[in-house]
Amino acid sequence: MLKSIVTRAKEIYIKEMFTPGLLGLFINPYYFSRKGLYNGIKANKHYLNGKLLDFGCGSKPYRNLIDVEDYIGLDIENSSHNHENEKIDVYYDGLTIPFPDNTFDSYFSSQVLEHVPNSTGILQEVYRVMNHGGHLLVTVPFVWDEHETPYDFNRWTSFGIKELFSQNNFEIIKLEKSSNYIETIFQTWNAYIYQFVFPKNKYIKFILTFIFTAPMTLLGIVLSKILPCNNNFYLDNIIVAKKPNITN
Repeated sequence: MLKSIVTRAKEIYIKEMFTPGLLGLFINPYYFSRKGLYNGIKANKHYLNGKLLDFGCGSKPYRNLIDVEDYIGLDIENSSHNHENEKIDVYYDGLTIPFPDNTFDSYFSSQVLEHVPNSTGILQEVYRVMNHGGHLLVTVPFVWDEHETPYDFNRWTSFGIKELFSQNNFEIIKLEKSSNYIETIFQTWNAYIYQFVFPKNKYIKFILTFIFTAPMTLLGIVLSKILPCNNNFYLDNIIVAKKPNITN
């Protein structure tokens, strides 16, 4: 009985880390970042269909959000973290996606492309394995600290990420920003406190998040509603692109 309660509590905690609801507001130190990503993916998931490639899938935290016929998770075997308890279907070598041309109808990648040193080469591979007319839904950071070091290579402005996809022959459908100026300030502050001020013990961190970080999150939400809105300083890019159809 106790084991099942603990297991369920862990499942709820993990869910609130990636798809935060009301509870996540109080226990997730990365609330603004994860909420913005979740909302962006949810709002644009209808572009994805058929056979999908989840590039850099890890634990597939958004798998239940995306409704497709076939969901294939790809990740690199040699990375800055182990893949224990992750849900990887296929590994690749960091250079070549191991599928034939025109295999996938959809492509999804969240917070992965910044860890790829040869982003142009990988996007050319993505173009190759995508069907004509297939859609991509990708998120990448603009404001965030270095992470998974030393495998952290890029940050893109909204203009930069659009240019990257355009240069690799993808048609840009839309680009959204995941947060505004105020939310970004409060998120970076919370991340700093959580990572560098709180003690390392995860249970103490959890308690301190509820006591100290949650009030800052609530304050950030309030101020973002009443202060002038500006999104030139933001956390993440959410981009929808398309491999163009063949024209005769």
